[in-house]
Amino acid sequence: MSEPLRVLLVDDHILFRRGVQAVLDARSDIEVVGEAGDGLEAVAVARDTMPDVILMDIGMPGCDGLEATRLIKQEMPYVKVFMLTVSDDDENLFEAIKSGAQGYLTKDLKAQQLFDALEGVARGEAALSGAIAAKILREFETTSRRPDEELEATEPLTEREIEVLELVVEGRSNEEIAQSLVISESTVKNHLRNILGKLHLRNRIQAAVYAVRQGLVEDPPQN
Repeated sequence: MSEPLRVLLVDDHILFRRGVQAVLDARSDIEVVGEAGDGLEAVAVARDTMPDVILMDIGMPGCDGLEATRLIKQEMPYVKVFMLTVSDDDENLFEAIKSGAQGYLTKDLKAQQLFDALEGVARGEAALSGAIAAKILREFETTSRRPDEELEATEPLTEREIEVLELVVEGRSNEEIAQSLVISESTVKNHLRNILGKLHLRNRIQAAVYAVRQGLVEDPPQN
């Protein structure tokens, strides 16, 4: 049996932390190893507990979540930081990604969506809601890729792989993709592995950006 995923909760509202912990405690494969009420405390607790994942709020007194993420990633680059916040402000979103966050989730998500995001850590997936994913795609589309970074698939994507990519661009989780295409989650994972291998990419966000840039799928609509 594999070790449980070690999670650190960082939020200045103790009732919110307690609520998230209660949700996570229902899973035997997830262990909450600590909590913190501000950014500086988060850095200290992360040093002591060495978590796999940190669920980090942005708006906190003193040292906010963005600065805490920068400090933690400099010292512990292996730690995956997911911003868990009420804010979907573009500036906070892009600053969080620049600071090293692997995901950006809004607090109105459902428990299963949080579980899906945490399970995606082991697969190297970014955790983004559909609306957030669309914003990131549009931001990256405005950034020109250098000629030496242009990619070509080693072999053409299949029709099914393009269908999977379309749903990835919409910010769908593996479970949602499986339900939409009436296939198993394992099949979705295999398709994603094949897509990343063919495109020489590391994660689904890179694949989504590539798909939109190359015209393989339509640009997500503006909200």
